[in-house]
Amino acid sequence: MSTLRVTAEQLTIVEHPDADALELAQVGLYRAVVAKGAYRTGEFAVYIPEQAVLPDPLIAELGLTGRLAGGAANRVKAVRLRGELSQGIVCRPAALEGSDLARASAADEDFAERLGITKWVPPVPVSMSGDVESAPDLLPWIDIENLKRHPDIFAPGDLVTVTEKLHGTACCLTFHADSGAVHVTSKGLGSQRLALTEAPGNLYWRAVRGHGLPQLAADLAGKLGATRIGIYGEVYGSGVQDLGYGVDARRALPGYAAFDVCAEIGGRLTWLDPAELPVGQLPLVPRLFHGPFDVDRVLELAQGRETVSGRGAHIREGVVVRTADDTYSPVIGGRAIAKVVGDAYLTRKGGTEYE
Repeated sequence: MSTLRVTAEQLTIVEHPDADALELAQVGLYRAVVAKGAYRTGEFAVYIPEQAVLPDPLIAELGLTGRLAGGAANRVKAVRLRGELSQGIVCRPAALEGSDLARASAADEDFAERLGITKWVPPVPVSMSGDVESAPDLLPWIDIENLKRHPDIFAPGDLVTVTEKLHGTACCLTFHADSGAVHVTSKGLGSQRLALTEAPGNLYWRAVRGHGLPQLAADLAGKLGATRIGIYGEVYGSGVQDLGYGVDARRALPGYAAFDVCAEIGGRLTWLDPAELPVGQLPLVPRLFHGPFDVDRVLELAQGRETVSGRGAHIREGVVVRTADDTYSPVIGGRAIAKVVGDAYLTRKGGTEYE
């Protein structure tokens, strides 16, 4: 899940192809449906992204009572309005009346706290929870920003790799070469420097042991002379999320596919291409494209059917795109990596988002 920020943005207004009273306000590559005439191209407004949880007074002010997602009808979710995908909310809240939104945009000011907006945190099922221990030397995973929100992360022609984004739960493993210790955690717990105590019924440990990840990490550390190895993958299957990829994680070994690997060598952290590791079989997420970056091609690849099962069992969640040489992006202040989530995934009914 990417970082939640509520910011002022300069809008581009696009005609709605199937509604005379509606238009589309574009922010980056996101589009949000708005009332016709409410905004003009070049004007500034506040953009509230998906997964934001709004306070009741703001919901009422925006005329969205009973129309948002979640049990409390307070969460922003992508919807289709008259056939067009609407992602996020464009508005000018009364609480910001008199604010210079152009200046706030230039300063990259975050209005989330001022507006009482928080980030939605998905529930954690019992199989994904467990006892935890402090693990200050974990190599935690990072939040990946959405390419639609930051379309300038990559330049046209940058050499990139596009992999399929799986709908499971992120499993983060850290191997310590000096002691042989293995720490396993989720993305959420890892951000708190907490590791899961090994237990037979824990989903993450079942996947880690079942797919032989500790030995693969040890072999890789030996070959590279690394002090720590981080292996990041998606644990998937029925019983994990609503998209199962033909695997029953409740009765059999959970599915697992690595999407990233890093190594600490000489005190420096280096990201490695999982497809080119000098060790044995590490299950990998499908690679869909490797070549020059083209935003339209990436957006196209985010749609369609999954390829993990080999039979297109259901919709694809989306894709992750990263530079082949692990370059730095000044746009996001870190590693050049981004995701795009498919339209059908965003608007599916009855989906789960456990983390």
